[in-house]
Amino acid sequence: MFRNSVVVSVFLLMTASIQCAFADQAKPSRPNLIERGSYLVKIAGCNDCHTPGYTQAGGKVPEKQWLIGDRLGWRGPWGTTYASNLRLHIQEVSEDQWVEMARTAELRPPMPWFNLHAMTAQDLRALYRFIRYLGSAGEPAPAYLPPDREPRGPYVMFPPPPK
Repeated sequence: MFRNSVVVSVFLLMTASIQCAFADQAKPSRPNLIERGSYLVKIAGCNDCHTPGYTQAGGKVPEKQWLIGDRLGWRGPWGTTYASNLRLHIQEVSEDQWVEMARTAELRPPMPWFNLHAMTAQDLRALYRFIRYLGSAGEPAPAYLPPDREPRGPYVMFPPPPK
């Protein structure tokens, strides 16, 4: 009796394993959110400002240097802004806080905050998970300077808007 129940148990276990294997093949696999986040960082232009030298290097900057912010200022009628260190920022907020901020924030130029608003919650979560995956690195970017303050380091000057 005991031997038969062991044989039946092994048979059922093997059958269940085979069914699971075929069931996984039948379903399209869900994209890995970290891989999706990496892809979004590249195509959405996040690295263009938040990774030093990325644009000048034609995108050939090692991933370990991505999104650490930049000391290059962006100066215009709004003052001077700096691309923040997203890797430090993301360590301070939860995934839900990140999604809420990305959905509602209206940031100073040249940050295209309206592009964040247009992203799906799944895309925002993928960005968050990828940036968390990269880990904490770098130093905080310089603080915003009002229009009447001259930046000390290099900056890109935006002309005033046409009248």
